[in-house]
Amino acid sequence: MDVLMFATVAVLGFTACAEFGSYAFVHPVVKRLAPRDHIRVEQGLLRTFGIVMPVLMTASLVLAISYAARPDGAGLPEVLRWVAAATWATGIVTTVVVNVPINLSTLRWDKDFPPERWQERRNRWEWFQGYRSWAYLAAFLLVALSVATVG
Repeated sequence: MDVLMFATVAVLGFTACAEFGSYAFVHPVVKRLAPRDHIRVEQGLLRTFGIVMPVLMTASLVLAISYAARPDGAGLPEVLRWVAAATWATGIVTTVVVNVPINLSTLRWDKDFPPERWQERRNRWEWFQGYRSWAYLAAFLLVALSVATVG
């Protein structure tokens, strides 16, 4: 059994699905809530996803790089693994540079008296959430394709 391959597929798959599910199915509903409820839900999501996802995103990148760096020859599977790792890394970079600062400020907002232009900040967060979600999904699919081309 190839434990590294299994762990990479499982952890990247779970993390990509959680992020993409949040982006595609949760946040479109949240955006339609009244401002007070919108902020309250965002703060709640940050207290749940915000604890688990940094660990999973980082573990996914470590696994993706470890899997890409394995010394089992060159060819299409190796190229796919490296592209997957690079794609995942871009999602993490945008998360740290854009989403995390917005998340930290969102946690401090008073839901009854939100700051000016709070929706603009959340819209910026949403755009980069979309980027990250698609990047993670693409990286997972690239890893899955690399596994399929080996067997």
